[in-house]
Amino acid sequence: MTKRFVQFRRVCRQGLLVGALLGVVTTLPVAPAQAASEAAVWQALPELSQMQQAGLLVLDSHKTPLVSKAAGEAFVPASTTKLVTAFIALSHWGAEHRFKTDFFLQTHQDKRYLRVKGYGDPFLTSEELQRVAANLQTRFQQAGVGRLDGIVLDVSYFDSDLTLPGSGSSDNPYDAVPSALAANFNTLYLAKIGGKVVSAEPQTPLTPLAQALGRDLKPGKQRINNGTDAQVGQRYFAELLAAFLRQQGTVMGDEVRWAKVANDAQPFYRHWNAMTLAEVVKPMMKYSTNFIANQLALKLSAELYGAPASADKVRRLFAEQLAAHFDWQGAYIEEGAGLSRNNRLSPQQLVALLEAFRPWKALLPEVEQGVFAKSGSLIGVSALAGYIQQQQDWLPFVLMINEQVPYYLYRNEVAKVLARELRAEKPRGPVMQAAP
Repeated sequence: MTKRFVQFRRVCRQGLLVGALLGVVTTLPVAPAQAASEAAVWQALPELSQMQQAGLLVLDSHKTPLVSKAAGEAFVPASTTKLVTAFIALSHWGAEHRFKTDFFLQTHQDKRYLRVKGYGDPFLTSEELQRVAANLQTRFQQAGVGRLDGIVLDVSYFDSDLTLPGSGSSDNPYDAVPSALAANFNTLYLAKIGGKVVSAEPQTPLTPLAQALGRDLKPGKQRINNGTDAQVGQRYFAELLAAFLRQQGTVMGDEVRWAKVANDAQPFYRHWNAMTLAEVVKPMMKYSTNFIANQLALKLSAELYGAPASADKVRRLFAEQLAAHFDWQGAYIEEGAGLSRNNRLSPQQLVALLEAFRPWKALLPEVEQGVFAKSGSLIGVSALAGYIQQQQDWLPFVLMINEQVPYYLYRNEVAKVLARELRAEKPRGPVMQAAP
């Protein structure tokens, strides 16, 4: 891809030191070396310098702005919102936190059921459910339980009529609906070979519901979500758990029902996920998993404000937590994944969050050499926020574009230019503000 290097006119009418974290603007003389470096950045990025709906902010190790453009303006952040969700979750629970799911035995009219109470664990994968089944089987043997007539689900931890802003209705995995109980991120990975539906992953048995959902798929492998009806995904969870229990030797009936567990009931078995919160957040950042992000936001809202989790409680969560941590003005987040176009953050605000996120910076993927960041994309929105590694320093940067970009990975090109120019940086003077 050819890079255009066109000199940016009006590189600087005067040096501006933008107080990125305080919102203070001070006019200072521009150091010649700094001006030359900043001019190189804008010369290499002529499209960005001329965009009307774009913001950029980079800080040095002393929290002094190095490059700034519309840093105080609010933009749609897209999936860089996940940085906010992760920060609140890690601050609240800690990186080593693990999520629980409770299991109960119930006898009713000569029938015995396994009851499952979910709390929105975002990482109940096939591998995790295999561990659940093995641990349950050990306890079944100790209790003399050899047969179960079915599974009863308690999903009351989340609102029964839950729709988060920005949610779509496609079968794409990024539109998977949140749920108090869900397996494999509320998705299915299926293959259709010779007209026959099979599981596309060896660790996941094909259940009757999965077979039915895959009936209309095109030939080949596809990952789809379980649809917009949360009970469909919950039934799939029950079928998959039953399949793993059968593999362990438990005789399982096919009945699946929904009912609340009594508040004073004592679990027969409490399962703690093998994954820590940090291990959950890392793939969420790498693969931008909307399901995980919204599960975390909903779980936080239920824990702080009481179950069931709801869209209103999620809005309250972000408003109160961001006010408590940062006292931001003008920020607005209404869901945890970044799907809503109503979300608003400024580069200054995201850079402030990145300063606070430093203890967990290793959870971000390396998107370019020496650039560790979370990307964000919606139609007409492109964003990138993270750190540029410069020797021992991790320099926070935020790029937010709310208009058409020259090409899809233009944000990565911006990051590469910043990394190249900042590594060549000599001792610095004040910031160079992009001319309007």
